[in-house]
Amino acid sequence: MEILRNGFPPGVLIIDDNWMKDYGTWEFHAERFPDPKRMLDTLHDLGFKVMLWVCPYVSPDSQTARALDKQGLLVQDNEGRMALRRWWNGCSAVLDYTYPPAFEWFKGRLDELVSRYGVDGFKFDAGDPSEGDTGVWATGYRWRGSGIPNEDCAAYSRLGLHYPLSEYRASWKAGGTPLMQRLRDKPHSWGEDGLKALIPNAIAQSLMGYPFHCPDMIGGGWDGDLRTTPFDAELFVRYAQCAALFPMMQFSTAPWNVLDEEYLGYCKDAVRLRVALGPEIVQLAEAAATAGEPMLRPMAFEFPDEGWETVKDQFMLGSSILVAPVLEKGASERTIRFPEGTWNGEDGSRITGPCTVSVAAPLSRLPWYRKENPFDSFLRKF
Repeated sequence: MEILRNGFPPGVLIIDDNWMKDYGTWEFHAERFPDPKRMLDTLHDLGFKVMLWVCPYVSPDSQTARALDKQGLLVQDNEGRMALRRWWNGCSAVLDYTYPPAFEWFKGRLDELVSRYGVDGFKFDAGDPSEGDTGVWATGYRWRGSGIPNEDCAAYSRLGLHYPLSEYRASWKAGGTPLMQRLRDKPHSWGEDGLKALIPNAIAQSLMGYPFHCPDMIGGGWDGDLRTTPFDAELFVRYAQCAALFPMMQFSTAPWNVLDEEYLGYCKDAVRLRVALGPEIVQLAEAAATAGEPMLRPMAFEFPDEGWETVKDQFMLGSSILVAPVLEKGASERTIRFPEGTWNGEDGSRITGPCTVSVAAPLSRLPWYRKENPFDSFLRKF
């Protein structure tokens, strides 16, 4: 398998859109996946867990849609007919998962995939009122379970609570739940809408009660169309480094397909760092699940009343690791603000704060520092 052949460790593999027969017909497409059970068994043996992409939409001109419509399980328009919603893949009917029978129908299809093939979880895409025809969605359609548009998003989130692995692009009233939240789609950009948005967005999610989150796919939403979005290998590497110490990191574009050997090595280094710190990240996840403290934290969370509120280009992982990714194109150094204490860098440096220091940060380096325990410093004297 290419992931392993290219030196990356097994992880969670998400099979994206078009694995199924049709929207709403959640069965493997036989020509694309002739033996899905064997495929999943093989992936599990290699150390992977497998998730499937799903959405709440149903192709309207299908037997599934007709059957669901007769049972009253689809969202209706204000005239009582099957509502059709425009989204990025066309025009579809929508399951009314605010209505318990529709919720159970959808859950039943997913449960079948778990029991029959051993699927480990699901990437729940779409399912929020901000996509497509927003104004019409808020006023022109009828949900049986609620008249509040965002309640459909809340109901969709509850589906994920039934599976050990899940991922959502949007949630409502799901703070404190064991759901993985992906930051909304980002462009392949160095700007405030791209790479520079990752840390501020992650801080906001952490403080809102969503500790289990990840940035958008590494590199952003680049889709390979060089006519409109030229690929930037440096940006891809810096994106991977920024994501490496988030609660989760996620590749979409295979890095070995777009990077040369040198740049690919830098991405592997970011993954190796994550693996090395994996036990600590798991401990932070367990603490977040019990105490509610965020895993990724703004500097002001750990160092209150010291003027850290406006710092949005570095963060804390837990209470002792300071992470300062490079966010500027062409930069080979960056300025880091250190709180009080002694900070040991991964490059062997030792910095005593509070201070502001410019550090070397070639493309091969993700600057991160661990705060020294004062007791350890005391012991070194003896």
